[in-house]
Amino acid sequence: MAVHAQVRGPVLEITLDRPKANAIDRETGLALHDAFARLRDDDELRVGLFTGAGERFFSAGWDLKAAAAGDEDPSTYFGPGGFAGFTEMFDLDKPVIAAVNGLAVGGGFEMVLACDLIVAAEHAEFFLPELSLGIVPDAGGVQRLPSLLPRAVANDLILTSRHMDAREAERWGLVCSVVSGERLMDEARALAQRVSAAAPLATRASKQVLRGIAGMDAESAFAAMREGRFPAYDRALASDESREGAAAFAEGRPARFGDERP
Repeated sequence: MAVHAQVRGPVLEITLDRPKANAIDRETGLALHDAFARLRDDDELRVGLFTGAGERFFSAGWDLKAAAAGDEDPSTYFGPGGFAGFTEMFDLDKPVIAAVNGLAVGGGFEMVLACDLIVAAEHAEFFLPELSLGIVPDAGGVQRLPSLLPRAVANDLILTSRHMDAREAERWGLVCSVVSGERLMDEARALAQRVSAAAPLATRASKQVLRGIAGMDAESAFAAMREGRFPAYDRALASDESREGAAAFAEGRPARFGDERP
C-alpha cells in the first residue's frame, strides 16, 4: 500500500510510501484523499502529520509516466480533493504538519504548500520543474506560493525552476524549523503534540478564519469575522472551551478541554 495512516493519540500520521520517488498516480491520490478525509471527519483526531518514506524523496510529484500510460480524462484524473487528494480539500479544518524528509519536487512541493506548518530535514530541497515540462504548477504553486513568499522569490522559483534548499526556505519563513534527518520525525511529532494540546474548536476556527481572510485588509477581515462568515469561529466563541480556558487561567491550572463536538 502506497499510503499508511497511523493514529498516535490525537495525531494522524500519514506516510507516502511509493518507491522509488513517492510519485503520485491516481490510485495514490485517492488513498491520500481517504487518509485526509479520515483526519477531517474523526472528531478524536486534532492534527495531521504528513511525511514521505525513505530519505531521498518527500515526493517527486505527479507520476507523469503513469499518467501518460493511462486514458483518464485529465480534468478528473486526480479525483476528489484535487491533486494528491487534499491540495483542494478546503473543508479540512484541522492543522496539517509536513515533515519534509527529502526532495519536494513539483506536485510534491505543492503538497507541502497545502500544509499549515513545515518542518524540513537539512537535506530537503524544494523546486517546481513544471514549466520545463510544458505544464503549469497549478496544484498550489501559482495559487499559494506568491502569498507565502515575497513575490519576486515566488516568481523566481516558478519561472526558473531553481532549487530552494531547506535553510533558504527557513530564512524566508516558509519552513518552521530545519533539523537533521535523524531528528525530523521527533521534531514534527513534538510540534504536533503542541498543536494538539490547544483547544480543538479554537484551533479549527483559527484555521477557517486564516483561510477566509487571506488577502483582505484588516478592516475587511474584522468585518468578515463580525458578520458571521466563519461558523467555526462563532461556535468557538459560544463553546465551553472559551469558558474553561478563562477559568483555568484564573485558577492557575492547566485547561481541561473536553470532547465538545463542532
